[in-house]
Amino acid sequence: MKYKRDLDALESRRLKGARLLKKGVPQAEVARRCAVSRQTVSTWARLLEAKGTAGMKRRPLGRPRQLSDAQCAELGKLLLDGALAQGFVTELWTLPRVGKLVRERFGIRYSVGHMWHLLRRLGFSCQRPARRATQRNETAIERWKKRRWPALKKTLPPEGKPSSS
Repeated sequence: MKYKRDLDALESRRLKGARLLKKGVPQAEVARRCAVSRQTVSTWARLLEAKGTAGMKRRPLGRPRQLSDAQCAELGKLLLDGALAQGFVTELWTLPRVGKLVRERFGIRYSVGHMWHLLRRLGFSCQRPARRATQRNETAIERWKKRRWPALKKTLPPEGKPSSS
């Protein structure tokens, strides 16, 4: 079973400890009331002195984003314009191509694996092109299926005749 931290509960405990420290409650008593170690309360006290109550609030997890919201919106528009409009030889967007576009346009390098996360955040999904010839004649194919294919297709022998198996 995987244990998941309740980040809201941790933040509320830190803020409770900050309120008690501001009131002048000794650190040992704050540790008892908040059910944490005295070392933790000592860290809270230093943080409270340096940054105030704002320093006790939860910080965002993970690395900060490199592309701003405006840059993400611009990237989405560039992708919708198509790969040909961006100078590629075919209309197919691949992760390396998107990475190259981001690198050339915004000067930010992402790994190919991260490009997938970025595209998902922008609302794009993985789609594979249908493997069909561009010269495909749909009406000729339908005509062949209706007329020629039934004549070539094997049929079962009529009922009553014995089979060889």
